Amino acid sequence: MTKPENKNKKAKSQKPLNQYIKYSTIGFQMIALVVAGALLGDWLDGKYSEGGRLYTLVITLVSIFLALYLALKDLLKSSK
Repeated sequence: MTKPENKNKKAKSQKPLNQYIKYSTIGFQMIALVVAGALLGDWLDGKYSEGGRLYTLVITLVSIFLALYLALKDLLKSSK
């Protein structure tokens, strides 16, 4: 094998691995954002709310929509 063929073969084998890393990173970012939103809402409920879970509900839902928005933005950017 010549050197250009070897580099091309190595680049082709790395491409699926790079995509796997990219998509798993998006998933971990989504999980981290939702968990952070739930923990923030729980902390705010403990500090300011008297028995209700309104902060947890609202902030968790906002973090879910934000995570979906960011994931779709990254996926659409990478598909171009």
